[in-house]
Amino acid sequence: MAPSVPRLRDQSLFVGKNYVDGQWIDSVSGRKFDVHDPATGQLIGTCPESVAQDAKKAIDVAAHALPAWRSLSGRGRSRILRRWYELVMENKDDLATLITWENGKAGPDAVGEVNFAASFLEWFAEEAPRVYGDVIPHSQPSFRVSVLKEPVGVVGLITPWNFPAAMITRKLGPALAVGCSAVVKTAGETPFTANALLVLAERAGVPKGVINSISALDNTTEIGQALCASDTVRKISFTGSTRVGRLLMNQSSRTLKKISLELGGNAPFIVFDDADLDLAVAGAVASKFKSSGQTCVCSNRIYVQRSIYDEFVRRLKIVVAGFHLGSGFDSKTTHGPLTTNGAAGRVESLISDAVNGGAKIESGGRRRLDIGANFIEPTILTNVSINMRLFGEEIFGPVAPIFSFDQEDDVVATANNCEVGLASYIFSQDVSRIARVTEQLKFGMVAVNTGVISDAAAPFGGVKHSGLGREGSKYGIDDYLSMKTVVTGNVNVVHRASL
Repeated sequence: MAPSVPRLRDQSLFVGKNYVDGQWIDSVSGRKFDVHDPATGQLIGTCPESVAQDAKKAIDVAAHALPAWRSLSGRGRSRILRRWYELVMENKDDLATLITWENGKAGPDAVGEVNFAASFLEWFAEEAPRVYGDVIPHSQPSFRVSVLKEPVGVVGLITPWNFPAAMITRKLGPALAVGCSAVVKTAGETPFTANALLVLAERAGVPKGVINSISALDNTTEIGQALCASDTVRKISFTGSTRVGRLLMNQSSRTLKKISLELGGNAPFIVFDDADLDLAVAGAVASKFKSSGQTCVCSNRIYVQRSIYDEFVRRLKIVVAGFHLGSGFDSKTTHGPLTTNGAAGRVESLISDAVNGGAKIESGGRRRLDIGANFIEPTILTNVSINMRLFGEEIFGPVAPIFSFDQEDDVVATANNCEVGLASYIFSQDVSRIARVTEQLKFGMVAVNTGVISDAAAPFGGVKHSGLGREGSKYGIDDYLSMKTVVTGNVNVVHRASL
């Protein structure tokens, strides 16, 4: 029997409506969609099934709120973001409960996400007063060149279900810091966490209309098209699949807006024979099995040099054997369900394809229907090959295929042999090798001797088909700014003798 859902300390954080112009409202369609607990299948609540008309209203409201918000000083916006950060931390337990309830994450992962989400508000609160321009010498002595950085305007933010809190703050943090107003399309699978964050944003002092949020499940494509087609929306930020990212980029080209895309990954995890094995195993666990494998930077292909292959597998099996699969509300649980039934079915099919192709199951491998429809055992596979689907597809589940390799050049070439390039990992104690391989890997991010890659201070993003732009860090704020060049001529230059 699944443990009961903890009662929220602040029941007002549970809201199933759209947030437009400071009001919690239903969709003009009058329709709603159901949100279910992925661990039990039980109904959590309903949210509005929004349509294009809802999006257009939210865009108009955001445009109306923009002038006052952008004219506020950076320090003024900073104080509001800082207060939002404090409220998130004060309500950490309730937010973690909502994440576990609608996403399925185990308790420690849910708490970790709340801390991660709060870190972006803290970081960008500190960056808000520090949006600097520049002064450039002109070729004419009597001319001056100034560069101003201004908010790009109204932004459309489309967020995923795998980090329902952190992906909201990673986008809204920089947008609000520089003076943009926003329309957020929340993930249909996990709308309640996002809504709770916006309740706290309102309490922190974010003026009405600066943040607007609309939900949809079946009409997600319609909402995305409305945001992309609007000339008022001057930037789109999307986290999700490469397929959808291509569509949004194509639709946004018609209105020539800025676009940030954080898309699919197929991360290689390379362990050389001079690596600290304990460190490498810990890194594999962190990068592969966090949130039951449902992160875009999860290691997708684990490459271990042949001389240490068997020992690496042996040690990893020991750790995985200690995992406990179950409801995220059970204190013993280390790994919860996959968030959707479709995701569980797809991961199950990847395991079956690998086994049919000759892969050996070292640990796990089963879909645990006795626990619930969405549970997949943390799985280790050996004797895998590049012909299997899990080599070319993003697994997005708790399955670790372990390949062997002999030569450095070969493993780098194999690792780079994919159309995406988000995250990658290498483990070695050879400083020369680390420098060499880091430069050769065609990925936007490389983690060295660690399985943890994300931090508010670190620019996050990929190359190739993994997207455009960066989120987080001082670089992430640039995607929400426009550059204005001011050239002033005929400046009177007065030369004074030195005293």
